[in-house]
Amino acid sequence: MDEINRKILRELTRDGRISNLELAGRVGLSPSACLRRVQELERSGVIRGYRAVLDPQKMGVGFTAFVTVGLKDHTKAAQEAFEHAIADAPEVRECHNITGSWEYLLRVEAADLASYKSFHTDVLGTVPQVSAITSYVVIGSPKDERA
Repeated sequence: MDEINRKILRELTRDGRISNLELAGRVGLSPSACLRRVQELERSGVIRGYRAVLDPQKMGVGFTAFVTVGLKDHTKAAQEAFEHAIADAPEVRECHNITGSWEYLLRVEAADLASYKSFHTDVLGTVPQVSAITSYVVIGSPKDERA
């Protein structure tokens, strides 16, 4: 991974729809050399895909929380059961198995507080492996580089 590839990745992270010609100009390469590098980054799996960045408000999402989840048992079976239970929950946008006091950190999106409460009670609250739930409500995101 050299500096030119890092520049390519920074530009593609900012705008995944940038034309190859524009990208080449921004990183100081010929269009053919730039295209070869991008294709190699894709082939090697460094670039795993391209996504649309959606406006949460326009998608009806007005509430975001980060939620820590503690499990009753610290076993592989308990983790797999929990992961399976939340896999289809559309409110869970991210699920991370973490170290520390909790087993999981979730990023949860819902239309509003009432919708989140319903998710908290009817989804998380019914998973038998869960022993503790702590919600951290997002009141602003001054920096968010997820795409």
